[in-house]
Amino acid sequence: MDDGTLYSIGELARRTGLTVKTIRFYSDRGIVVPADRTLAGYRRYGPDSVARLTLVRTLRELGLGLDAIRQVVERELTLGDVAEQHAAALDVQIAALRLQRAVLMAAARRRPTHEEMERMHQLAQLSQGERRRLIDGFLDTVFEGLGGGAGRHAAARRSMTPELPDSPTDAQIEAWVELAELSLDPDFRERVRRVTVDYAAGLSGSGSTPPRPNVVAVARDLAGAAAGSGIAPEAPQADSVVRELTAGCARALGRLDDTEPHLWLLPRLEAANDPRRDRYFHLLAVINDWPAPQPLAPALDWSVTALRVRAPR
Repeated sequence: MDDGTLYSIGELARRTGLTVKTIRFYSDRGIVVPADRTLAGYRRYGPDSVARLTLVRTLRELGLGLDAIRQVVERELTLGDVAEQHAAALDVQIAALRLQRAVLMAAARRRPTHEEMERMHQLAQLSQGERRRLIDGFLDTVFEGLGGGAGRHAAARRSMTPELPDSPTDAQIEAWVELAELSLDPDFRERVRRVTVDYAAGLSGSGSTPPRPNVVAVARDLAGAAAGSGIAPEAPQADSVVRELTAGCARALGRLDDTEPHLWLLPRLEAANDPRRDRYFHLLAVINDWPAPQPLAPALDWSVTALRVRAPR
């Protein structure tokens, strides 16, 4: 209740913890208005000014601008309305800051050049539509011209498509930047294209004829099991695995009469054995919050080594 007490600007400063200069500034802006003036022109403020300035100080510490604060104290907007609007604005700022932090953390680990740093920053700032177009361009290159039409490979495309959530974690943002850089690498695109062409060749089955596994899948299953069992690719115990691997890949490629696998199988597996492919799918799993995939590199390394040591000299 107003008891009629009037405060000088100095007394108001002591009661609110604000400086005289700050109170005078708020007074000039109309946020707190003097109730009276002395004959000498000095301002006098009513008891309600203490509560008003305390609210103003709190709202300023929360980051609200003076225009919004004036609307609150003048009751043009409710405190709840302003708080909701400011919280929404902070969400946008926080998202931007998290993007900046993720890029800086990635840069601290990777030590990029100035050009690489600029590219990382640009990739992190892409909108959802821009991210989609970037990935669609990569996947169009990978799947373009494969038999069966786009629908035949829709599931494979989906399995390679990152979907960054609306509120990504720092790890997801960093993974997106690195994955986007990979997808823009012409050499990586061509490597993935070759593996995908091999994969598509195994989809020729129809009706009662099941699709054939591609050579990478054969190597993953056979060589991966051998490597996991501790069989060295150079060891005699690997001979039977290599024969089974060769036969399985020959069936996959329709080369049942070909007896020189080092001429046709070794180059295929060497081309497929790109650690960047494992990295892409690892990053994809982080972005999409999927379980971490089993890397192909160990099985392909084993297969390539086993075939090389058995190739005619």
